[in-house]
Amino acid sequence: MTAASTAPTVIGVGNVLMGDDGAGLHVVEMLRSTDAAADPSLPAGTRLVDGGTLGLGLLGIVREASVLVVVDAVDRGFLPGTVCVLRGDELMTPGPVGELIDTAQVLGWLPERVALVGIQIGSTGHGHGLTEAVAMALPRVAAMVRTELRAFATRAEAAA
Repeated sequence: MTAASTAPTVIGVGNVLMGDDGAGLHVVEMLRSTDAAADPSLPAGTRLVDGGTLGLGLLGIVREASVLVVVDAVDRGFLPGTVCVLRGDELMTPGPVGELIDTAQVLGWLPERVALVGIQIGSTGHGHGLTEAVAMALPRVAAMVRTELRAFATRAEAAA
C-alpha cells in the first residue's frame, strides 16, 4: 500500500458494446444507484469507478486505493452467470486486468488487499445488453463486492 492511499475502491471494467463484457460496468452502476442511507454495506468513502476499457489508464486510481475490488467479465469455463472471486496469484491473468494488476504491483502501487469479482460470460459478440444469465447474476455480483469490502475492513481492523 502506498502513502497516497485514500479509499476503498471498486473498479468495474469492460465494454458495454460487447454484450456480457460490460457486466462489470453494470455492477458499478448498480452499486452507485443504491441509496447509501438505506444500504450502508459499502464502507464510508468507497470510490466506485467506471473503468471501461481504460486498462493501464487506471493505474492512478489503483495507486490511490486503500483496498481494491475489480469487477469484470471472465471466461473460466463455468456456466454463464457464475460468480467467482480471484485473489493472489489468480489475479495474474492474461488480458487488461491482469496487466493492470501486474504493472501496479511492479510499481509498488498495488494495495495489500485486492480481489477480482468475476462473472462468467455467456456472449461477447457485438451488441448492447447482457445475456439473461449474466443480467440475473448482477445482484449476486454486487453482493459479493460488498462481502469482499467488508472482509477487507474486518481484516484491517484485526491487524490494527
